[in-house]
Amino acid sequence: MITINLEGKAALVTGGGQGLGEQTARTLHRAGAHVVITYFEDGQGHNRNRAQLLAEELGAGCLALEGDVRDPAAAERVAAETASRFGAVDILVNNAGILRDRSIGKMSADEWQTVIDTNLTGVFNMSKACLPHLGAGARIINMASIAAIVGFFGQANYAAAKAGVIGLTRVLSRELGRKGTTVNAIAPGVVLTEMGKSIPEDVRMEMLKQIPLGKFGEPQDIANAVLFLASPLAAYITGQTLQVNGGWIG
Repeated sequence: MITINLEGKAALVTGGGQGLGEQTARTLHRAGAHVVITYFEDGQGHNRNRAQLLAEELGAGCLALEGDVRDPAAAERVAAETASRFGAVDILVNNAGILRDRSIGKMSADEWQTVIDTNLTGVFNMSKACLPHLGAGARIINMASIAAIVGFFGQANYAAAKAGVIGLTRVLSRELGRKGTTVNAIAPGVVLTEMGKSIPEDVRMEMLKQIPLGKFGEPQDIANAVLFLASPLAAYITGQTLQVNGGWIG
C-alpha cells in the first residue's frame, strides 16, 4: 500500500479558514503535517473566528495567524513565524482569493485592483516572503482557476489574476528548481464552496452542461490534488498547472 506521510513537514495555507483552504488544511494535517492557517482580518472577526476554531479543532501542530497577503510585511511576518515554530516552510499553498465580479464596462478601478492585489500580488508576496525559510525539497502550490483558461463573462479581474498566477508559477519553477523546490498550480473548475455557490443558479446549470463527469467539484477533490503535489510522489513535477474540473475543456 502506498500512503502519503507528511510527518515533520510544515505547511502554510493562506486563506485557510474556509472553502478550499479549510479542506486543504484539514487534509494536510490528516497526512501528518504541521499546518499554519492564515486569515484576513475583516474588521468583524468573522475570518479570525473561523480560522481559530479550525486550528483548535485540528489541535496540536495547527496554528492560525492573521496575515493580509496584500501586505509584504505581513507576509514576511507569517513566513518567519511559521519557520520559527516548525523549523521551515516545507509546503506553501497560496490559496487566498476573492471575487468582485462585474462586466468590464461597469467594473470600478477599485474592484479591478483589489482582486489583482489579493489573487495575484498576494501569491508573489507570500512566495517571496517564504524563500529564506523553505525547507529541502519544498513545495509551492498556487491556486489558479478554470476562469484563467475559459475567461468567464464578468470576471476580467479574476481571470487576469489567475492567468497571472499560472505565469508566475512557471517562472518560480525555473528560478527555484536548482534548489530542489517544485512549484505547481491547480486550476479548479466550479467547486461547491461558498464562493462557488454564490454563482447564480441558472449560470451554474449552464456550466454543468460543460462538465463531462456531470457534477461540480467538492473541496476534497481539490485538497486531494494539493496533497499529491505536496507529497514525494510529485517530486519530479514542476512548472505545471493541474486542471481539476471534471473534464471541462474551455
